[in-house]
Amino acid sequence: MTETWNASDAGVLRLPSGRLVRGRGLRRPLPEGPVPGHAVHLLGTRPPEVPWDSVWLRWPDFWLPSDPERARAVLHEAWSRAATERVEIACGGGRGRTGTGLACLAVLDGVPAREAVDFVRRNYDRHAVETPWQRRFVRRFTP
Repeated sequence: MTETWNASDAGVLRLPSGRLVRGRGLRRPLPEGPVPGHAVHLLGTRPPEVPWDSVWLRWPDFWLPSDPERARAVLHEAWSRAATERVEIACGGGRGRTGTGLACLAVLDGVPAREAVDFVRRNYDRHAVETPWQRRFVRRFTP
């Protein structure tokens, strides 16, 4: 796939490089329009199958990824693929884990780790990254 999101699509975050990534809550219906080419599901339990490429990263609600090194690899792949594909980062509600994942993508995209949570809150959802340990995870995330 060589198509990315439209910047005006619901939940789409524009990273400084111009990459577009969609965040969303899986408890809500799939938005109208194009579907992801690649999705990262940040959930405590295995998600249902979807008809597009997806990766499940075990990440319990309000917590951190069970395997931080795998999280780094999965998020790096998502960031790389966002240059040419529609990439979606999603958790149950679309705020805490999704916001944390998006903030990590922002760090990979050149946003200083100490500024990444504010960047995501300004440009995606003001309630993104819900817990102190999620904020700390982003501050310690390195490209």
